[in-house]
Amino acid sequence: MLVQIRGVTKSYRRGGETIEVLHGVDLDIPRGDFVALMGPSGSGKTTLLNLIGGLDTPTGGSVIVDGRRIDRLSSGELARWRAANVGFVFQFYNLLPVLSAQKNVELPLLLTSLTGRERRRHAQIALTLVGLADRAKHKPKELSGGEEQRVAIARALVSDPAVLVCDEPTGDLDRATAAEILTLLQTLNREHGKTVVMVTHDPKAAEYARRRLHLDKGTLTDEDGTHAA
Repeated sequence: MLVQIRGVTKSYRRGGETIEVLHGVDLDIPRGDFVALMGPSGSGKTTLLNLIGGLDTPTGGSVIVDGRRIDRLSSGELARWRAANVGFVFQFYNLLPVLSAQKNVELPLLLTSLTGRERRRHAQIALTLVGLADRAKHKPKELSGGEEQRVAIARALVSDPAVLVCDEPTGDLDRATAAEILTLLQTLNREHGKTVVMVTHDPKAAEYARRRLHLDKGTLTDEDGTHAA
């Protein structure tokens, strides 16, 4: 089991009020799964995704990813863990406009001990995997939205992470381009064994996943309405 979440709660303080976003969530994600997290705005799906990716810590409960109890890590330990274990894909591509696609993909590797030549080789492999080997020298403004998202996915893949965490990865794309990106994620899952956890509000996007889970008011359920395990 790659991800094991037990009894997770998450609360925020807003003014003098405590707002509980997640209520005792339990979730298992096997290695090689492709899970779509769905739910209305404010349901807690992005909060849950951020806990899996180590971008946030729970108020209560435990989060274990690839055998590591990440909710007990310090902020510094968590940053190092994220760099080695999680690939992030967001709705907005977060590419640096002054860098080529190749250099953008190399960025996560600057935190490693790889040489410049090794970083270039890893980035070239990742760009080839997403079908953009011939666009490596292009800057973001010279790419289409779909190509920019492919570069972002290559950047997420370049360190060979245990899990790809995707937050509305097609939310800024037209339907045809979104289908291309979702097909790519599906291929990475099915043919390359990548574990993908994706937040989406789009039922058509969710169809590309192996499993669809629903969050509503901080409670997680399977497609059939039963509590997810």
